[in-house]
Amino acid sequence: MTNIEEILKAQREFFDSDTTKSVEFRKQKLRLLKKIINENRQQILDALKADLGKSDFEGYACEVGLTLSELSHTISHIKKWAKPKRKSAPIVHFPSSAKIYYEPYGLTLIISPWNYPFLLSMEPIIGAIAAGNCVVFKPSAYSANTSRTLEFLLKKVFEPQHLCTVLGGREQNKELLSQKYDYIFFTGSTSVGKQVMESAAKNLTPVTLELGGKSPCIVDESANIDLAAKRIVWGKFLNAGQTCVAPDFVYVHKTQKEKLAAAMRKYIEKFYGAKPIHSPDYPKLINQKHFDRLSNLLNGQNIICGGESDANLMKISPTLVDSVNWDNPLMQEEIFGPVLPILPFDDISSVISLLKNKEKPLALYLFSNSCKNQNYIISSLSFGGGCINDTIVHLATSSIPFGGVGSSGIGQYHGKYSFETFSHIKGILKKSNKIDIFLRYPPYKKGRLGLLRKLLK
Repeated sequence: MTNIEEILKAQREFFDSDTTKSVEFRKQKLRLLKKIINENRQQILDALKADLGKSDFEGYACEVGLTLSELSHTISHIKKWAKPKRKSAPIVHFPSSAKIYYEPYGLTLIISPWNYPFLLSMEPIIGAIAAGNCVVFKPSAYSANTSRTLEFLLKKVFEPQHLCTVLGGREQNKELLSQKYDYIFFTGSTSVGKQVMESAAKNLTPVTLELGGKSPCIVDESANIDLAAKRIVWGKFLNAGQTCVAPDFVYVHKTQKEKLAAAMRKYIEKFYGAKPIHSPDYPKLINQKHFDRLSNLLNGQNIICGGESDANLMKISPTLVDSVNWDNPLMQEEIFGPVLPILPFDDISSVISLLKNKEKPLALYLFSNSCKNQNYIISSLSFGGGCINDTIVHLATSSIPFGGVGSSGIGQYHGKYSFETFSHIKGILKKSNKIDIFLRYPPYKKGRLGLLRKLLK
């Protein structure tokens, strides 16, 4: 199928048949999807290597393995999630009972990004299928090898009237967004997210937007500096910095700045060798446009580590930059690459005050052994989610929601939260016919208002 209107017509007919509302049908599809992924694991890893230069270890750890874990978690819990939940009913409705029911929205559009092209495609697909929806899936044109692999794998599991993959670039995105859906799930840049939301608003279609932003990392004077450096380097230069929740910059207490920078240099070399751009464990940038953008950002910067680049390999080595303020070009937009500015601070309250006046980020990371500082920062700043004394790993936790706030996104997913995101939660009050309280019916005689006030206080 290539005609989008025909795809949607077929999916609407299939959805209206109520086939997807069977929980057992959903579980069968998810089990088959897990089986197909396991059988084609190396093909997926090869595609990730071709698109982003990911080693098999990183490709499995950060994409394939997390997808399989999400599938296992969903398959194990979907029956419980889908079951109607009893809720309390107020005394004023006596005698009655209340329940909430989870029903699928219907036709969903999922648009995924290029930076984690397998994981960030499969996780929303798992949620949409688990909730009983049909899916039009549009992967990124930039990660072409993984997109073709996804299309191949998904065809083995789903009929097009249940899930259909549409390949292509901006023209296909534009055509897809001109259609009416029951739900849209988009992962990508804030600028494109605004376009998606504008298109969705024309049909009052609800959306989840997983975007990005400049995610801060704060290292206070009480932190374990060596371990902080190790975990920051891992989280920042994973996927060559092309991670929506990567630390975008580091605020470090001025007394620990030199020690942290030295420790980060140590771990960059320990992880990737003296020439990181030649390390098989260090991924590449997605394309020339992205390479050129990052190269231009490095012009005139005070580089204290890294900075080497190779356009043929499409790599820029892990780079630390000093003497940066908020007027610097590096601080004007999300870096989304292997460049990490370091900024010193004297008083943590000044950092909080400054960050409160910036756009709300997708993530925040705090390295601190001070419970006072931990509580202060978490309660004072608004951000999507994050970690204390680590980076990135909250993304790989199915028991907690992942999502942005403000300009970093709308909505959340992972585990049960994915199921709920793709479900309309329908409340039903069931009233008994045995008793019918007279109070609500006219005429409203004297004394009833006082009784009503007692019941509804």
